[in-house]
Parts: sequence; structure tokens; C-alpha cells
Amino acid sequence: MNTRRKNRLYLALIVLVGLGLATTLVMYALRSNIDLFYTPSEILQGKGKDHELPFVGQRLRIGGMVMPGSVKRDDKTLEVHFKIYDARGAIAVTYYGILPDLFREGQGVVAQGVMQADNVVMAKQVLAKHDEKYVPPEVEDAMKDNHTGPASAYVPPAKGNSQS
Repeated sequence: MNTRRKNRLYLALIVLVGLGLATTLVMYALRSNIDLFYTPSEILQGKGKDHELPFVGQRLRIGGMVMPGSVKRDDKTLEVHFKIYDARGAIAVTYYGILPDLFREGQGVVAQGVMQADNVVMAKQVLAKHDEKYVPPEVEDAMKDNHTGPASAYVPPAKGNSQS
């Protein structure tokens, strides 16, 4: 092999190793920014075929409906405790801050936060939509997939007027 070919081969190997290293570093950096979406039943029973449960300290998003009668506000602080439910279970959520104006019992919400012990989510952000008939699309799909409760437990919104 002549010198010119060796130099090209070394250069190609260096470029490939550099690209691999850069890709690895980018994926490692983005790993901490990934929030997996769970429904309450997926947190309780596991997600997917392997029934993978979220671990304490994991960042996640949980979506479902706010359970009627579960919202408890602390009179002295901005701390709010409530439960998010779907057809197969309910998960307690703790949030410190001002909730969106459209947050209500029976409303579809998505809470972003960190999994705590005893299946409690410490939310950093709570998202609600413009009307009481709105259910986030990913929540609606997940609730359809795992719906086994009574018909009154979940009624999907009418198509066409659920998003603006």
C-alpha cells in the first residue's frame, strides 16, 4: 500500500471515530432531556411488553384526567396535591406553583415532573387545554388502548371541536 492510500485510510478512520464520538456525546447529553410519556396505569402496571416501571428520580410526563374531589390546596403555600386517573388507575401528583386558569377536576392534563417514592409525581409543570372537552391526543390514544372501566369513566371528545 502506498503512502497516499495509507494517509487517506488513516484520515477516513479518524473521521469515522470522530463522528462516532460526537454522536455518542450528543446522545448522552440528550439523554437527560428525554421525558417519557406515561398514563397512570402504565406507572402502576408497567409500560410495554416488558412492563417497565418508571424508577424513582426519572423525569417523565403523565397524562390523564384530574380526579374529581382529589384537588387539595395548601392555604399557606402554593402547594397543590391532586390525582390523575385513567380507566385502570390513579397517580398522586404534587405541584408547587400557580396552576393554569383552565385546570379543573375532570379536565385532561399533562404534568411534567420527577417520579418520587410511593408512585407520587413531583410536577414542575402542569399543562391544561382551552375547554373541558379537551383531552391531549396522546392521552386520548393511551386511554383508548387501556380502557377497561365503565363507559362513564372515559368519554372521548367529539372530533372537530377538541382543538383550536
